[in-house]
Amino acid sequence: MRNLKYHEHKLLKKSDFVVWKRETGRQGKTLKREAEVVRRYMIQDPQDYHRYNKIVGKITQLVSLLKKLPEDDTLRIRYTDDLLNKLFDMGLFANKGGLESIDKVNVSAFCRRRLPVMMVRMKFAERVKEAVELIEQGHIRVGPSVVKDPALIVTRAMEDFVSWDDKSKIRRKVLEYNNKVDDYDLL
Repeated sequence: MRNLKYHEHKLLKKSDFVVWKRETGRQGKTLKREAEVVRRYMIQDPQDYHRYNKIVGKITQLVSLLKKLPEDDTLRIRYTDDLLNKLFDMGLFANKGGLESIDKVNVSAFCRRRLPVMMVRMKFAERVKEAVELIEQGHIRVGPSVVKDPALIVTRAMEDFVSWDDKSKIRRKVLEYNNKVDDYDLL
């Protein structure tokens, strides 16, 4: 690259093309956090992160509105219990506490309930990337239907129904390894 002329240098003196304004300050921290979460949980669609972030924002707004109500208000108690039960059934936190435990819900909590991450936790795959590939290839089913979307959120009720597809070659290899192959499957 050639050296800048005097007037070009003077015009561009306050411009830094290496660090953009969008990447610095508070906005830069959110971009770093977003990139870290997307990389860690193998989120392929960038809109998924933003959807989860919007849901977390709505939950936070609802909690702040509920905190403004008096503690003995029946409406506050009923909505708090409903919200706690809903989020607990989704698996976003381990135990039911109160509004304080709802405040701790973040985007990572939603990402930890995605199907590939749950597969790694249930030892179907060693890494999230492998789990995503298995899902996209159609080796995994949840209940009776085959799932090909890695963005599926697995609730507590659905955890027990995640399994290999009946037609999957990987399922057959796992059964052969464990010496549990049925004679009917050999046909």
